[in-house]
Amino acid sequence: MDDRIELSEFLKSRRARLRPEDVGLRDYGGARRVAGLRREELARLAGVSIAHYTRLEQGKGDSVSDEILGAIGTALRLDTDELTYLHRMTRRPQPCAGAADPSEVPPSFRYLLASFVTTPALVIGRHTQIVGWNPLAVAVFGDFPALPENRRTLSHLLFAEPSVRELHRTGWERAAREHVAHLRVLLGRYRGDAGLAAHIDHMRELNADFARMWAEHPVARLRSRTYVLHHPVVGELTLHGEPITLPDEPSCCGLDLYAAEPGSASEQALKKLGSL
Repeated sequence: MDDRIELSEFLKSRRARLRPEDVGLRDYGGARRVAGLRREELARLAGVSIAHYTRLEQGKGDSVSDEILGAIGTALRLDTDELTYLHRMTRRPQPCAGAADPSEVPPSFRYLLASFVTTPALVIGRHTQIVGWNPLAVAVFGDFPALPENRRTLSHLLFAEPSVRELHRTGWERAAREHVAHLRVLLGRYRGDAGLAAHIDHMRELNADFARMWAEHPVARLRSRTYVLHHPVVGELTLHGEPITLPDEPSCCGLDLYAAEPGSASEQALKKLGSL
């Protein structure tokens, strides 16, 4: 994966989604050779030279100031996550410490996982590896511990395991797109991590849906969300997902919790699964 190409394609995708009338420019009609705004239109909106913007869109952003990036982000109508990604991808990558052996999950994390008796919980690595889990997570999401270690990732579960796709049913597209958007956030956060780049390239080759979504360049941090799952044993489950960013622990970067509303049928279903 080439960072210059990634930056270039990201900027082109954001320029393509804007029409002249969206940003107060007159459209004189006729066929446009490009989707969305032309480079010169975007540069004028941002108050920068066309040469300056063109260099950035070619992936050459080392010397671009934060002020100019902010102006371009405003012109492109980037949201907070997209603007953060733009800043990270234009700067020289900082040395990225390699992730520790994923099997070396700190004991304190294992104790924490075991304490969640009615909440499915996962510890996630920076390549979306599932590096820790509690029994209830297995009861809800299937026997992912039986998968080969190199396929025991959230990416593989969503895109390569039919049972997980069936678990989500009509909600799969949204969950999958959220995952791809978060992967791009991780790409900016852990820029220079060869393992993460290799994981993304592998998923693009493995699954056409992943490749399609990645090519759309979504960028969004994973936030609180609600899933309606269709479990083969207990039926419909409504779970509220909460991602928690962990301190700088080399082997893992997040804790994913899935809670049911207290007193709900979904909470009772989780208790039933926990007792099986």
